[in-house]
Amino acid sequence: MYLTLKNKKTKDNFAKHTRRIDLNQSNILPVVKGENVLLGFCCDEGVRRNNGRVGAEKGPKSFRKEFLNLYFHHNGIGSKILYDAGDIKCQYRNLEEAQKELGEAVKKIITSGGVPIIIGGGHEVAYGNYLGIKGAGSFPAILNFDAHFDLRQVLKGNKGNSGTPFRQIKESLEKEGKDFHYYCSGIQRFANSNDLFNYVKKEKIQYQMASDINANPRDMSFIEKIISKHEKIYVTICLDVFNSQLAPGVSAPQVLGIGFLYVLEAIKILKKSGKVLSLDIAELNPSKDLQNRTAKLSANIIAEYLYEF
Repeated sequence: MYLTLKNKKTKDNFAKHTRRIDLNQSNILPVVKGENVLLGFCCDEGVRRNNGRVGAEKGPKSFRKEFLNLYFHHNGIGSKILYDAGDIKCQYRNLEEAQKELGEAVKKIITSGGVPIIIGGGHEVAYGNYLGIKGAGSFPAILNFDAHFDLRQVLKGNKGNSGTPFRQIKESLEKEGKDFHYYCSGIQRFANSNDLFNYVKKEKIQYQMASDINANPRDMSFIEKIISKHEKIYVTICLDVFNSQLAPGVSAPQVLGIGFLYVLEAIKILKKSGKVLSLDIAELNPSKDLQNRTAKLSANIIAEYLYEF
């Protein structure tokens, strides 16, 4: 699970601004209680199964490189410490096992009083994150910033991919007799089938179109409504929600994607609410990135989230 840092400068920066932690140890509770714990999910098997552009398995490494170059640590997080628990890796393209391992790590962080911050990896990270949230005994609302609903039906053999995580979560909740509170922000009209739009309508799932966000990016009423209705929220950000000029390094770039102002303002409000149970960023694909724009955007999103206002 551990992160390997080879560059001396990166090692020095890492030592100054983050602290490594071993989730296999049984005494992490007093350490991470009330703190944020970074965890990488090195996997793009779900993207491969979804016939997307692979490469997101190297997303956590690209994120850390850009994150450690930021100066937020000098004037941002105050006395808070960001712990880094290393990486979960998808071995032998066994997505289900990797999601299970991620779930175990997330469960341990949450039950120890910490907040997981997970960097993917494809959006199959969401189902692994949910397994840990569920294992910790929580059933929060889900807020997905995404161009896609990711509510597709699972593949043959009950296998998921990067387009199925929230359908899998919904079906799991139904088995538990729990309600599915799912909100999606940034939806693209031509990135989702009519069948999916009809399904969302039938299930009364609330969502925001990207075009509406672009028309009024400072309107936070959708986010504020979610916060007012729910005690705990799982936030997941698929980087393909952004305009492709900002985030070219994703599986499915969106030329009509949203700008960064809306998401940055939203995460500030969510952070202030104290209701975020877990946070992840998905689809960071450095092999398709230009000038590290997508990695830099990801790093700045997390830095803004960590900032003590």
